[in-house]
Amino acid sequence: MRLMAQRFEEFNLKGDLFGGVTTAIVSLPMALAFGVASGAGAQAGLWGAILVGLFAAVFGGSRTLISEPTGPMTVVMAAVLTTMMADYPEQGLAMAFTVVMMAGLFQVALGALKLGKYITLMPYSVISGFMSGVGVILVILQLGPFLGQPSPAGGAMGTIMALPDLIRNMHFGELLLGLMTLAILFFMPKKYKRLVPPQLIALVAVTLISMVIFSGADIRRIGEIPSGLPSIVLPTFTLDMLSNMLVDALVLGTLGCIDTLLTAVIADSLTRKEHDSNRELMGQGVGNMVSGFFGALPGAGATMGTVVNVQVGARSPASGIIRGLILLLVVIWFAPLTQPIPMAVLAGIALYVGLNILDWSFIKRAHNVSMVPTVIMYGVLLLTVFVDLIYAVGIGVFLANIITIEKLSRVQERNVKAISDADDGVPLEKEERAMLDKAGGQLLFFYLSGPMIFGVSKAIARQHAAVDQYRAMVLDLSAVPMIDVTVALALENAMRDALDAGCQVFLYSPNEQTMEQLERLEIRSWLGDEHIVSSRMEALEKGLQIIDAPAEVLPA
Repeated sequence: MRLMAQRFEEFNLKGDLFGGVTTAIVSLPMALAFGVASGAGAQAGLWGAILVGLFAAVFGGSRTLISEPTGPMTVVMAAVLTTMMADYPEQGLAMAFTVVMMAGLFQVALGALKLGKYITLMPYSVISGFMSGVGVILVILQLGPFLGQPSPAGGAMGTIMALPDLIRNMHFGELLLGLMTLAILFFMPKKYKRLVPPQLIALVAVTLISMVIFSGADIRRIGEIPSGLPSIVLPTFTLDMLSNMLVDALVLGTLGCIDTLLTAVIADSLTRKEHDSNRELMGQGVGNMVSGFFGALPGAGATMGTVVNVQVGARSPASGIIRGLILLLVVIWFAPLTQPIPMAVLAGIALYVGLNILDWSFIKRAHNVSMVPTVIMYGVLLLTVFVDLIYAVGIGVFLANIITIEKLSRVQERNVKAISDADDGVPLEKEERAMLDKAGGQLLFFYLSGPMIFGVSKAIARQHAAVDQYRAMVLDLSAVPMIDVTVALALENAMRDALDAGCQVFLYSPNEQTMEQLERLEIRSWLGDEHIVSSRMEALEKGLQIIDAPAEVLPA
């Protein structure tokens, strides 16, 4: 309760009221468009905007975030709904909304386990390619309704295959309405866009035009939206589809997390406040669970609604609650007003959203970026459109991380130095340099710096390969803040190989975390406490004592 109260500390009646009203106006056409685009119907989009928005505002971790059905979430939901309805015509709808509930539960679990900060830790090239791919899918899915035809089966690929037939049988009246919608969205002057959302202008204006010009024509329209509360959907699943439903829920939930947290970062930059990632995921999860339970679309943080909310003065979650209540009034009392809206108008709005989801900023500058991120971005984009969303992200993250690790390892290899004479690349004091020179090339000074991960283990092996030429080795880890298990094992092998070759080893490792990793390998039991020193000077002195001592009295 204390955390919730903190989010309402900056409650501003005028700003939050204007924020709620304005974002409700922005959300209405988007919710209708996404509901139709998903295949679940306009009412599913409206109730998704209401339920996800309300519960995320109450239980979330951001002050000004607006949550509702978004383009990426709609694309995934459309795929889930299509698959479920094809395999189970009678139970498919309930199973699709069960996936929404499972996705919400997954988000709640991520938040409860405090994993929110890790969700967006993925390369930008992967996020860019994925989001652009989702935008392409959304555009492709709208081609059928935009041309005045029902959406073909088979998702994006099915639409591409059916494109010749869609063009041949296009309805010119509906195409004209769709083009008029896009014209308003693209060419409406910016000074007017600041006053009224262009989506609302397009929705109202083109609908009125359609009622005047095409009053007697066969124009496909939304039709009647049931007023009153939605029907409850009980969780439904079959054992043979449970694994597929789990995968779909993970994809939907993860996408919602990424979409939400990226938008929350934008809100933070505008308000100079920090959101609570874990709490926000829990709020989003609760909203999606409730939304699925009532047969509504899943949602996430919406960038456009959030930015508008902040710009008009909203400073607390009250604006999100007011927005949800206004939309609730629309559904209960004013739903009949949506009946004459042409499907082509909603297709135009959704198509416009799809084009805006594409990361044009990165695409336009891709030729200036290095080849690898560009290839990853386009690869993820193509995999998203033509293969599978989860494969696209998984393969993209894997390749990007492998390439990053390989580059980082090359940099770290330069920080692995093995010398027997004073070297300017190793930070030794004047007296320490003199001692190393005094050893006459019989003491190997093995110096590592910076955090060490598994990619550097081969460099460690190469540097100590000729250890049998020396009588003593000083392993200096004073500049190593952390090592992973692979590097710890590589260092253990280096020290054991030196001992086997008759080369005495002295270890200097003052950093606690680094030493703890070595202690787990029971280093003291086989190296000996006398070989673990407290300073570099002590290590060099002991090394010189070994070199100066007659060979027959050296320790075994």
